[in-house]
Amino acid sequence: MEMSKAELQSAAQASALSQTPIEINGSDILVKSLQAEGVQFVWGYPGGAVLHIYDALYKQNTIEHVLVRHEQAAVHAADGYARATGEVGVALVTSGPGVTNAVTGIATAYMDSIPMVIITGQVPTHAIGLDAFQECDTVGITRPIVKHNFLVKDVRDMAEIMKKAFYIARTGRPGPVVVDIPKDVSFKKTIYSGYPTSVEMRSYTPVRKGHSGQIRKALQLLVAAKRPFIYTGGGVLMSEASAELRALVDTLGYPCTNTLMGLGAYPASDRKFLGMLGMHGTIEANNAMQNCDVLLAVGARFDDRVIGNPKHFAQNERKIIHIDIDPSSISKRVKVDIPIVGDVKEVLTEMLAMLKESPIKPEAKGLAAWWETIEAWRSRDCLKYDLGSSDVIKPQYVVETLWNMTKDADAYITSDVGQHQMWAAQYYRFDQPRRWINSGGLGTMGVGIPYAMGIKLAKPDSEVYCVTGEGSVQMCIQELSTCLQYNTPIKIVALNNRFLGMVRQWQEIEYSGRYSHSYMDALPDFVKLAEAYGHVGMLIERPEDVEPALREARKLKDRTVFMDFRTDPTENVFPMVQAGKGITEMLLGSEDL
Repeated sequence: MEMSKAELQSAAQASALSQTPIEINGSDILVKSLQAEGVQFVWGYPGGAVLHIYDALYKQNTIEHVLVRHEQAAVHAADGYARATGEVGVALVTSGPGVTNAVTGIATAYMDSIPMVIITGQVPTHAIGLDAFQECDTVGITRPIVKHNFLVKDVRDMAEIMKKAFYIARTGRPGPVVVDIPKDVSFKKTIYSGYPTSVEMRSYTPVRKGHSGQIRKALQLLVAAKRPFIYTGGGVLMSEASAELRALVDTLGYPCTNTLMGLGAYPASDRKFLGMLGMHGTIEANNAMQNCDVLLAVGARFDDRVIGNPKHFAQNERKIIHIDIDPSSISKRVKVDIPIVGDVKEVLTEMLAMLKESPIKPEAKGLAAWWETIEAWRSRDCLKYDLGSSDVIKPQYVVETLWNMTKDADAYITSDVGQHQMWAAQYYRFDQPRRWINSGGLGTMGVGIPYAMGIKLAKPDSEVYCVTGEGSVQMCIQELSTCLQYNTPIKIVALNNRFLGMVRQWQEIEYSGRYSHSYMDALPDFVKLAEAYGHVGMLIERPEDVEPALREARKLKDRTVFMDFRTDPTENVFPMVQAGKGITEMLLGSEDL
């Protein structure tokens, strides 16, 4: 019988505790630490500073190491795994260029609050600061883009530091933690008595339970609202609070929106969902955000892509309740009236309990009038697009077709960054949490294939699709080799418009059509390239071939398939809010240009 993740972790910790103290080296302690944490996969790339660690991995069989083709992809793959599963992703890279190649992946995870532990090799302790071969200041370089980092100076501290690293990564507002291990620490020996069962850090005590008085005040304000709106972000997913959010929205009957990072927290198929909000959000979501009288913000941070110009947002008076586990995120960009610091799941659970006991219910008449206003906005159907002539593929049509085909399947969608990302967010209607995996805060091109690889290893029976563009996909395309070696049969949906699409769109709108270096002038033959890597390649050039191609790719369950969809190069993402504008100052189509 297969053991669960919790059972594996419990058994590993029990084994670590029960063993007689033995003398082993730092690398073996590191591996035992990973085993005690229940780690199943490590993505990495070997090099001189981590060879002892690789030797320790070679001598065990509970953790699978995945050899990527570039360190950036190692971190992205571990990141994708963490986003889809909620577990801590683990990556391993060597010193110097190994670390610097990993920086983009670390920053990507940091911006989106993803729980990760990145293990980096370092030159021997006696050589640190002497410009040794493949040396860099890992702690200094990564300090601004990690939740915390450690330099292990003494092998006796290895187990305790690893315990702290995992604890910091997964608690409070999650984030990446770097553990830098000098080579001599990895081979020095010490007495190992087992992995710590608990961790205590005076300087780090994240608050989980929200203040009951604040929650009660928030609920009173919320129930009395005439034009309420519930705005939710990635914090709902991080906290595994989708069920609580759905219960709250359904109990109150209030309209709800998700940010790009929060899609799936509330079902897109439900009528109370107004679509994504923000720069490429719907009319109804953006107008409701601007014109509500009480706003409940849950696990979201009012970032620039959501509210546009803060001065414009502040023009309309409203009361704001903000729930977030990170106190530094509250009133950072927008002043709020009722702050609630705490874990989203715990706060919503308490709010639901109070709501159940309260005799006061939302005022039906006022709420009905608000819904009438919202339905008037929604009737404009801002995501409607022109299918155009029969000889050109519209990118929205590809995404809609994929959604119609897989909406009842066990499917995960990753994306790179650009127009294709926004079309995927707009036209693939996510009903479940952790099914939409993309880079939000940093906007990193090249994440799509590594994310998909990481998810496919974690979810081998699920369908995993990477929606990408011909620009983004080339940034980590070497990972097609990793897909073959580790049998991760993903499906790549490339919306190939022969442009850096989002750059071209901005140049059309803001720069009078001066397309400076946004045209892809020497693209490879992606079909032949996929075949060269041992996969299946398809070229799709006609709208009538879109659905058959996707169906054929789905049938090839055990093969990675690269679908090169030649899409309309002139298509833009609408609605669109230009930089410096307010969220209701939307361009709805080419007629607004």
